[in-house]
Amino acid sequence: MTSFVVEADGGSRGNPGPAGYGAVVKDAADGQILVEVAESIGTQTNNVAEYRGLIAGLRALLDLAGDGASVEVRMDSKLVIEQMAGRWKIKNEGLRPLATEAASLARRLRVTWRWIPREKNKDADRLANEAMDAAAKGVPWQSSFTAAPSEQGSPFDSPSEAAVPVSGGAVSAPETKAAPVSGAGAVSEAEAAQVTGAGAVPVSAAKAAQVTEIGTARITGAGAVPVSEAEAVPDVSGSEVGAISTTGTGWRPPTTTATSLLLLRHGETPMSVERRFSGLGDPELTPNGLAQARAAAARLTREPYGVQVVVSSPLRRALVTAETVAAGLGLDVVVEPELREADFGAWEGHTFTEIQRRWPDELATWLADPSAAPPGGESFGDAARRVQVIGDRLVERYEGRTVLVVSHVTPIKMLLRSALLAPLAALYRMHLDLASLSLIEYYADGPAVVKAFNDTSHLR
Repeated sequence: MTSFVVEADGGSRGNPGPAGYGAVVKDAADGQILVEVAESIGTQTNNVAEYRGLIAGLRALLDLAGDGASVEVRMDSKLVIEQMAGRWKIKNEGLRPLATEAASLARRLRVTWRWIPREKNKDADRLANEAMDAAAKGVPWQSSFTAAPSEQGSPFDSPSEAAVPVSGGAVSAPETKAAPVSGAGAVSEAEAAQVTGAGAVPVSAAKAAQVTEIGTARITGAGAVPVSEAEAVPDVSGSEVGAISTTGTGWRPPTTTATSLLLLRHGETPMSVERRFSGLGDPELTPNGLAQARAAAARLTREPYGVQVVVSSPLRRALVTAETVAAGLGLDVVVEPELREADFGAWEGHTFTEIQRRWPDELATWLADPSAAPPGGESFGDAARRVQVIGDRLVERYEGRTVLVVSHVTPIKMLLRSALLAPLAALYRMHLDLASLSLIEYYADGPAVVKAFNDTSHLR
């Protein structure tokens, strides 16, 4: 399994003074930088900046590689390393919230803590100094780094999320899924990771849409806005991937029975475990993947779901997941070829690091432009048009019913972003875990409503 190194640093000019932090995520095998993050954070102390750098580095790794990743965290701050390792007490109450946040992130990983001298922390130190320079000028830090994506980037069964540099605490370019990036897992089996910095929050069930159980959850919180009428969803080239008109605002209660699409991502495969791009390849589920499918089945065969139809991608990892759930429901599986994963062409089976080395120019273009395709593969723009067709067909064919759709990262993201009337680039801001559930309800008298996103409570 891939292991990583996080190097982090922070500082201030004056202590307190203009402050900033920097962090890098590296491939432990060869030291290649996969992600770098930095931010100018105004007037702060050295220790606050160092903890902020650690937090940003851990977040970046979680978005890149997901929960459970093995990492050695290296810092030249003896204070932070010893406190995080539990050998020193935290006496400064001002640092306690930051230490608690860092410890919470670290518990999701397999961490080894290591102090290093400053001269061996040059990459993070450089970024921290750039951020401090920016803070002194009162401007955001700007990155010139071209990241090497390293699930969905971390891709891992379908890279729809990729690792990119973070500028000023916000994602500066599309990331492919690796995904996480969940619990930070990213495109998994080649989901590319979504890298965020302090202040930038990845789209997740707990962040973007504060949701609870599917069937009862609603999108809430600051930033939730009504869907305006007659908005169109642009494709990557600027043309429209199916203009969508609505006759409601999203605020009024629906007056008709919804057509519900329960979107289930398939379970784990060997490609997921090794964080490799997995598009049209056809790996089997691992024993853990089968267990995830059974957990989803146990949940979906209970109230309040009432699944009436099960449809699936033809690829085995999705089909076996669908058959596992369908068996518990006493239903047959309807296979829909358009629900297949995107075609990653020559990149199939490779990690982001391997792709960065062999196709650096093509990868950079693909990360920047959803209309660009991997060599011999399919662009996200083309995938969006394909998925839009099958989504419309399912809603029309099964009007008023609850349909379980078992598919992959890219198709599920496309259905969600279409329901939200979001631009195609929104797929770079989503993360979907293996065997996660999302829910879209479609109403004849109003807009589609995303009622749950990346729900994995059945796996706990």
